Amino acid sequence: MEALAIGSAPPRPGLPAPTCYSHLRRPRTFAASAAARRPLVAAHMDAAASGGRPSPAPPRCTRAETDSEVGEVATTTSSHAEAAVATEEGDSGSPVEDAAAAGASIEGVDGIRIRRRPVTGPAVHYVGPFQFRLENEGNTPRNILEKIVWDKDVEVSQMKERRPLYMLKGPLEAAPPARDFVGALKASYDRTGLPALIAEVKKASPSRGVLREDFDPVQVAQAYEKNGAACLSVLTDKKYFQGSFDNLAAIRNAGVQCPLLCKEFIVDAWQLYYARSKGADAVLLIAAVLPDLDIKYMLKICKILGMAALVEVHDEREMDRVLGIDGVQLIGINNRNLETFEVDISNTKKLLEGERGKMIAQKDIIVVGESGLFTPDHISFVQNAGGKAVLVGESLIKQEDPGKAIAGLFGKDISNAGAA
Repeated sequence: MEALAIGSAPPRPGLPAPTCYSHLRRPRTFAASAAARRPLVAAHMDAAASGGRPSPAPPRCTRAETDSEVGEVATTTSSHAEAAVATEEGDSGSPVEDAAAAGASIEGVDGIRIRRRPVTGPAVHYVGPFQFRLENEGNTPRNILEKIVWDKDVEVSQMKERRPLYMLKGPLEAAPPARDFVGALKASYDRTGLPALIAEVKKASPSRGVLREDFDPVQVAQAYEKNGAACLSVLTDKKYFQGSFDNLAAIRNAGVQCPLLCKEFIVDAWQLYYARSKGADAVLLIAAVLPDLDIKYMLKICKILGMAALVEVHDEREMDRVLGIDGVQLIGINNRNLETFEVDISNTKKLLEGERGKMIAQKDIIVVGESGLFTPDHISFVQNAGGKAVLVGESLIKQEDPGKAIAGLFGKDISNAGAA
């Protein structure tokens, strides 16, 4: 990840006081800049893939102790793949390295199932003018989410090359203030007595293809807001969802007041700064993709930038991991298995039963039900299970009037006009 270079700077006459991110600056030397851009080292996921040898620790975000430290700590570069990753307690040894030495897989230690990049390099190779494919477990995605993440890793690397972190300083300062995403959900729930709606502005999906041909993101967003959406989720992935950051910025600049969630596959802390510079008020963090240390570090960055983070889980193991992380305010339970894309809305209830539900209530965490929600009965199911918000895309965007479809989804008009 791109290194942050942050320190105190003397005030300049006529300029406003610097914000937490206003000290981002160009690396002082070419060598330092080049070091920050060195490619990450691919790590084997298990001993079998590496010929029986223990797996090295994957490159990850460096831990920060306090909010003020986040601005000073450089995100992980390839050098961290060779050195020990700091532990939660600050010990000299890394739990990942210790487990790797014992022959445990990275998946077993970090709880992630999605490899961040090909283990053995790309499947396509060139010998002179000829191209051939050499597919194996190490360079072939095991499911659609892994394919998306591998492509996203390459995409983000290219974006960082074009716009290093110091170049986001100006856009970050010019971005409109972040709005209270969590507060908007709570206010909607209190007003309607029903789960708050995060309506998704989405043109397509990898499983369903194009969902709406006459897609105008601003018109869709305005219709959602008018008909009772508390917040909006805007797809920014281009390759698989036909979204863009331009859509996010256009909606924000059009005067839409709903807080905006940047629906993106986050694999690098740089994306958080970029999303905020485009007007995002919240971001999505997927537990299946991000190790715990990455989630902790990114939550601190979000706090500094004023953004909320919706941490998405799919099963009991991911829920337990996320409940063990301090600072989580929003947990999204995705009823869609992102490996098979099968949907089962009972997943929401299953993950909120017993001690997990009690812990969520104690921590005052808002649970967001996601995927497979099409009827008022589905909304009631999520609410009875303990969810106070829902994220809905396909069942709204495919309707002739996506805005008016909200009343059909909830069984009543939940807009301010309807309440009056």
